[in-house]
Amino acid sequence: MITVDAVRSAVHDSFESVVSDLVELVSIPSVSASSHDQAQVLRSAEHVAGLLTGAGLSAQVLSLVGADGVSGRPAVLAHRDGPAGAPRVLLYAHHDVQPVGDPAAWAQADPFAAERRGERLFGRGTADDGAGVIAHVHALRTLAALGGGELPCSVSVFVEGEEEVGSPTFESFLTAHRDYLDCDVIVVADSSNWKVGVPALTTSLRGVVKADVRLDILDHALHSGQYGGPIIDAVTAMCRLIATLHDETGDVAVPGLVRRSQASPDAPDYSEADFRADAGVLDGVKLAGTGDLTARLWTGPALAVIGMDVTPLQVSGNVLAPACTARLSMRVAPGQDPVEAFEALRAHLEAHAPFGARVAITRGETGPAFDGSSDNPVGRAARWALTTAFGHECVEIGQGGSIPFVSTLTETFPGAQVLVTGIEDPDTRAHSEDESMHLGDLERIVTGEALLLARLGGTILDEGDR
Repeated sequence: MITVDAVRSAVHDSFESVVSDLVELVSIPSVSASSHDQAQVLRSAEHVAGLLTGAGLSAQVLSLVGADGVSGRPAVLAHRDGPAGAPRVLLYAHHDVQPVGDPAAWAQADPFAAERRGERLFGRGTADDGAGVIAHVHALRTLAALGGGELPCSVSVFVEGEEEVGSPTFESFLTAHRDYLDCDVIVVADSSNWKVGVPALTTSLRGVVKADVRLDILDHALHSGQYGGPIIDAVTAMCRLIATLHDETGDVAVPGLVRRSQASPDAPDYSEADFRADAGVLDGVKLAGTGDLTARLWTGPALAVIGMDVTPLQVSGNVLAPACTARLSMRVAPGQDPVEAFEALRAHLEAHAPFGARVAITRGETGPAFDGSSDNPVGRAARWALTTAFGHECVEIGQGGSIPFVSTLTETFPGAQVLVTGIEDPDTRAHSEDESMHLGDLERIVTGEALLLARLGGTILDEGDR
């Protein structure tokens, strides 16, 4: 048997190597967006494969072409058998990262040169999802060291290389390697904890729908003085159309979208003051929407304009724009099909076209929501492991963001229990400038995952089982 104290001490004693490995991983600019150097994504995959090989697993770098002909980014598959009859556990993370955004908005000169400042490590990918990769690697290293070279479970690791571009070949990859990845438990290390020092399991995720809306007013641009007045330019018309998507309180006003009034009876309390501080809401700015705050975040729809093709200021002229296209991102509540939600959005936009403007709506990326529970033996083992590692009761939360592949995993492996575990915290700033990882939480995350795997494999017991 392995003891809790032995796991805790082993992780603590080796923690500087955990940080060092994360710093080295962050140094590889593995941006999967097609506008960036994809050789770096391959380099990152090969580096992760090396880390997993060093942890005692058999690892390989693979990619394939999806059903739509899109070539996938390189992923890493690794495996090691545990004792006969032991649970089969699949550990998921992703090694690709977002672009850096505005380099001048970072406090450090190079976002890929991780900097340790206080209790946090700053750099692109330190949290999303470098910390998830490193947590898997070091939890396995810890257990192998304490178990005489053996693991308590049979473990497969899948480290994706295209999560940040929508996982275009994810489903095809699972199908191609289904036997290799088949499992009883799936641990997804790509979500958030409630706060620094407070662990969480994510049991609901909103789905996502992207849509491009094109609005046409004229067949060519016009002099704004000669023709302005009877004609409203396409950008202004687009603004009027977008304004119909929310009511006066800020609630989404598209008929047919699902909304739950409460996130969960067990959801932790999230005060407005804490939310404003976490999100960086400016003084005097009111929050949008009505009802329970966590429901607004986790189980209600949200709509945002994430792009619009307006003329840049430096090249603007006194003309009426003939057309305008906006890109919308809609988050869909658990329990609603994303295609159904898109059709509701389409109907609303077509019905509210201003001044008879021509409106064309094109559906982009869609991803399903996830609705799960931790009220089962695997979930209870995870709650025990995280509570023990953090020294604080694990809470159950939802996420307003989307991880569409979680639903794909549940469909592909219907007999497996999915655990979505936290890596980030409210100060992480994933996808934004000055992304960071709290190092105290990273140590606790590695400890918690090691405890979970040992618990699932029956090599560690909590006090109630003795």
